[in-house]
Amino acid sequence: MIYPFEKEVLVKQEDIESRIKVLGEWITNDYSGSEGILLLALLRGSFMFLSDLAKSIKLPVTVDFMSVSSYAGYETGGIVRIHAEHKTNIEGWDVILIDDIVDTGFTLESIIELLSTRKPKSLRTCVLLDKKSRREANVVMDYVGFTIPDEFVIGYGLDVDEHGRNLPYIASVDKEKYAEFLKKS
Repeated sequence: MIYPFEKEVLVKQEDIESRIKVLGEWITNDYSGSEGILLLALLRGSFMFLSDLAKSIKLPVTVDFMSVSSYAGYETGGIVRIHAEHKTNIEGWDVILIDDIVDTGFTLESIIELLSTRKPKSLRTCVLLDKKSRREANVVMDYVGFTIPDEFVIGYGLDVDEHGRNLPYIASVDKEKYAEFLKKS
């Protein structure tokens, strides 16, 4: 454990690596005839996932980003904020929207609705973590890494107030220990 507020490792590094290879093979097979694949990642939490996933896809891909947020601390506010738009004109592209975690689903739902108006050839989703028990929006995830329990998690790009992104695994957060950590910081 690197951070004093980690509670338990939920997904080990080797399991993440193995699952991403499977997702990459699946996407490679599904898009074998594609004329243009755009991996569109939601920043910042998905940057590690995107990097490893892109390397596991055995087809040419283009990468772009959107910066969005809906969290403050541990809670999602239900309001999706777009801080930076993608640069690529997605019309006619096979777009795979990459996200780190789906919780209530409102962020993914909002971004899918927005991107659909921009006329991609196809639009699918690929998420590392699915927290099904918290789902409120009706969203479909085409490619899913892991289903996790209703725990606040850090690691592999995910954070709590910018702490924990550098972990090579996914760990739950002990909120009491995190509060103590903040008092000492």
